[in-house]
Amino acid sequence: MTGSAQRTRAEAGERYEVFHTDCPARDVVDHVTSRWGVWVLISLRSTDLRFFELRESIQGVSEKMLAQTLRALVQDGLVRREVEPTTPPQVTYGLTEFGRDVGEPLAELFDRITQRLSLPDAG
Repeated sequence: MTGSAQRTRAEAGERYEVFHTDCPARDVVDHVTSRWGVWVLISLRSTDLRFFELRESIQGVSEKMLAQTLRALVQDGLVRREVEPTTPPQVTYGLTEFGRDVGEPLAELFDRITQRLSLPDAG
């Protein structure tokens, strides 16, 4: 794939050229594996959360970085953003089906790491 064809969706059964710098999948991977992207996906794995709930659940993230991370994950189709027409508007974030598919192995990895760290030293 070259040029503008690289930016189009892959046809059924076709894969993106992931090592090509213009591959759209690289942007999604960058967003998912960013410093805060992983934590957002793990935080949303069991329930939808409002912005302030996400911020409280992910210690150390600034409002600015959380907003940027959420914006990127929404644009990538991993997170959905629902705005309730109240005053002030209430915004809730949750995982899309794609977000659940991507987040599941990340959550398993996180669970394995925390399990391993909690084991007494074997040697």
